[in-house]
Amino acid sequence: MHLIVLGSAAGGGFPQWNCRCPVCTLAWDGDPRVRRRTQSSLAVSADGERWALVNCAPEILAQIQAVPALHPRGGRRQSPVASVLLTNGDIDHVAGLLSLREAQPFTLFATPAIHQVLRASSAFDVLAPDVVSRRDVELGASFELVEGVTATIFPVPGKIALYLEQREAAEKGTLATDVMGEQTIGVEIAAGGRRALYIPGCATMTNALRDRIAGADAVFFDGTLWRDDEMVEAGVGTKTGKRMGHMSMSGDEGSMAALAGLDIGRRIYVHINNTNPVLIDGSPERVAANRAGWEIAQDGMEIRL
Repeated sequence: MHLIVLGSAAGGGFPQWNCRCPVCTLAWDGDPRVRRRTQSSLAVSADGERWALVNCAPEILAQIQAVPALHPRGGRRQSPVASVLLTNGDIDHVAGLLSLREAQPFTLFATPAIHQVLRASSAFDVLAPDVVSRRDVELGASFELVEGVTATIFPVPGKIALYLEQREAAEKGTLATDVMGEQTIGVEIAAGGRRALYIPGCATMTNALRDRIAGADAVFFDGTLWRDDEMVEAGVGTKTGKRMGHMSMSGDEGSMAALAGLDIGRRIYVHINNTNPVLIDGSPERVAANRAGWEIAQDGMEIRL
């Protein structure tokens, strides 16, 4: 199994276009300790010829251009990208679909709830049904994601995309949540006897999720924030990680503690927010994460299992 991290940052990328938090300021000033990152997505293949994307970031065109394995080969219209799987309806995971509209066939996999989000916006009608096949996948179902690669989706504690909250609140009269439903999923990817999990968003660790992760050859996990109040402390937001549906890396309730001691081949943080100090090479937070066995993903990172 061949996996490529196309984008490793959370929504807005790094540096964020309108942000001068301490970490973004380093990027704007050209500090070599930080690397620019695009919004999170992953490419996976069993043979290096046919590829699936897990999530489709707004920067998908630049991500494809940066990865030769995804370049068109032969013929006037061709792409190695055979399918796309969405893990939720967040803008940073679906907006790139609008760029994949040039009459190129591929299969779009998502839960019925996420497909409904796409159908509610006429902008996604550019993905003509006679070209792009939209396939519903149910929680717990296994299916061929791309030739030689099997995927199984499962519910992850999370919440509905922030931009959908007001719409659902107006319809239902209450604040929309999705503690354990179809709006936030994880993906188990299997090929050649190897197993990887991609979980870019997770609000809390459950026993069932911990059991599923155990024994994986690689896990790509939600690395949005180092600490829950990080954005508040940086002076760039009012929402905590919990409010946004993301557990922190550090602390007694963080993901490093929750997954400590598990037999995992490689532990890789993805979906890293622009305020997160682990983005800084040599920072105390980066050192702590590395000592706990975690790698910090960067765009173009390749993993072969």
